[in-house]
Amino acid sequence: MKAMLTTLNSKFIHSNLAIRYLSGYVKDIMDMEVCEFTINQNIDFIVAEIYKSNPDIIGFSTYIWNLRETLMICDILKNVKPNIITVLGGPEVSFDGEELMRDNPYIDFIIYGEGEETFREFIQHIVKKEEDFSNIPGLILRNEDKIIKNRDRKLIENLNKIPSPYRDIGDEFKDRIVYYESSRGCPFNCKFCLSSSIKGVRYFDIERVKKDLICLIEGKVRQVKFVDRTFNANKRYAMEIMDFIMEKDPKNINFHFEVTAHLLDEDMLKFLEKAKEGLFQFEIGVQSTNDMTIEAVGRITDFERLSKVVKKIKSGKNIHQHLDLIAGLPYEDYNTFKDSFNDVYALRPEKLQLGFLKLLKGSSLRADRDKYGYKYIDEPPYEVLENNFISYGDMIRLKGIEEMVEKYYNEGYFQHTLEFIIVNYYREPFEFYEDLSIYWETKDYHKVAHSRNNLYSILKDFIEYKNYEHGLIINNLLKYDYIYHNKRPKLPAKLEVSKEHRLQKNIHDILKDERILSDYLPEYRDMPTKKLINLVSVESFDIDILKLIEGGYRAEEYGRRYILFKHRDGVMNRCTAMDITKIVKEMI
Repeated sequence: MKAMLTTLNSKFIHSNLAIRYLSGYVKDIMDMEVCEFTINQNIDFIVAEIYKSNPDIIGFSTYIWNLRETLMICDILKNVKPNIITVLGGPEVSFDGEELMRDNPYIDFIIYGEGEETFREFIQHIVKKEEDFSNIPGLILRNEDKIIKNRDRKLIENLNKIPSPYRDIGDEFKDRIVYYESSRGCPFNCKFCLSSSIKGVRYFDIERVKKDLICLIEGKVRQVKFVDRTFNANKRYAMEIMDFIMEKDPKNINFHFEVTAHLLDEDMLKFLEKAKEGLFQFEIGVQSTNDMTIEAVGRITDFERLSKVVKKIKSGKNIHQHLDLIAGLPYEDYNTFKDSFNDVYALRPEKLQLGFLKLLKGSSLRADRDKYGYKYIDEPPYEVLENNFISYGDMIRLKGIEEMVEKYYNEGYFQHTLEFIIVNYYREPFEFYEDLSIYWETKDYHKVAHSRNNLYSILKDFIEYKNYEHGLIINNLLKYDYIYHNKRPKLPAKLEVSKEHRLQKNIHDILKDERILSDYLPEYRDMPTKKLINLVSVESFDIDILKLIEGGYRAEEYGRRYILFKHRDGVMNRCTAMDITKIVKEMI
């Protein structure tokens, strides 16, 4: 008998942890073919690949992004291969499995909840040709015309029973994102999250985790994304893992953790200062700064403490921080969300993620949907349309603002231009993004894709449309942002500020000057100029742009300057800008 475990990932670069756990957990009973697809692949192609492999049993790992496609695949497979046994598992089928099986007769079994033990017992029954599955906890099955849900399965107390899926992986995950867990469960009970349905936190043995991380580092994965709901729930455990990673000093890889900021104490903050630039990436859920909202969803948030922690980490310039907000939570209207946005934006995280509430199956907030007047699409991803506090129209407006934040803030390519505009012409950041989103939709820019260069041009058009004061300063900042983030930039014509102020000295001559090499580029002193020119740029500006930035973006004009840009491949720090005006003027 042949068995396959499969799933549809959201992107090719991703990998699935669940099916590898299951495969390892039954390896002594039956070999499993593990096969991954993506939701972007054609359904006919996926079905054909599965059919050609000719499995007798096929198990699907299901999530909000792939349930619809998974059901279509199961339907087709049952039509062309009626005797195939279809098994579904995962969070998307764990809370309404009986109803799902009634509506979809091509599903034979559903494993709900934590699946390893249930799957093992299920496969044992298959191998022994036992037809009575009623004694397997955690399983939903068909019995003639009835759907039977067996009793709940107890959680695995000793997680180390589960074989590691990341030993002897070779280059299977090279340059891919690998999902990894060092613990299961969460100490908190946020009502919008599925983790609230499982009490307590269980940990894998620390030595096992270290062995896994060595395998992943040697396998040259691009990112290890820890799926622990609160990675730093156990301070000592978390620090030992991060310290181990720092000791290994891996190249071209980063480690993503979901952390709770107010649990990061001074000892841990001091420890984090040692981390190599870009090695760690933190995702910090704020969700809202409205007290009524926080209380309603059962969060524990000390925003004052969170702010101090985020600022402290940011000052180290070595850890990329993502801060999350969720629109559509109870008691959060358009104006209070605006306040939450401004509160979080003031921290200047590397990425500000604006999410929209999804009423996930099994979440407490979904059970309370009538209490708050939720209207939502009852199909994956179950996104909220409106509730008693915020209208659908306002949610649409927030989606427009989210698009502007994603395009113009989150990659950092427009940092100084945006800062100057917000500081000098808006009472608060939200108003700027609101203004930009209205302009964006008026021009129908939301209907087509845009290159990064085009985003600069659109921002320049918006600036001209708004007719801000100090246009010369803004245009110089836009030029500065472009050069800062592009090696050997060919400046778009639209970003040229004043042709008469172009660099009047050949850059080769500037880079050969002993003062430049000794004072600004000592590490490149012995490098031929023709190679050095690929790493640096020299540009003229009509204002003292570095003084403007250091002075908090107050609108003052300071006179012409020459800036040397030293580009690098840093994850956090992409470039160093240095004022070489005195030397260049002497050369001219």
